Amino acid sequence: MPRKPRVDISGFHHVINRGVNRENIFLSDEDKKEFLHIVDMARENYHLTIHSFCILDNHYHLLIETHRDNLSLAVRYINSQYAIYFNKKMQRIGPLWQGRFKSWYVHNDDYLWLLIRYIEMNP
Repeated sequence: MPRKPRVDISGFHHVINRGVNRENIFLSDEDKKEFLHIVDMARENYHLTIHSFCILDNHYHLLIETHRDNLSLAVRYINSQYAIYFNKKMQRIGPLWQGRFKSWYVHNDDYLWLLIRYIEMNP
């Protein structure tokens, strides 16, 4: 059964991704800082607004507002750049992420405020 196409239109998106086998992908504060640096580069390059985020040891949540139809490109950049950094640092090869990132389009303000609260309370 083919997967559903991703909603890639401009607007608010809840994005998550997790380490392969649910393994930790952020082992130190340095790793989290590098991830945030990569997110900031994506913000600049892809004209995003980051409204909320949560970085846990084995996954992350981002609330991203896209101003162009480029969510997939931006998150692909974030995930690939962090995987390159992490694999080089840990001298490992192979996939870092469990699979495709998951994203949900935010359709209304009620969902937006609920999502902000969820992300902030997640840790």
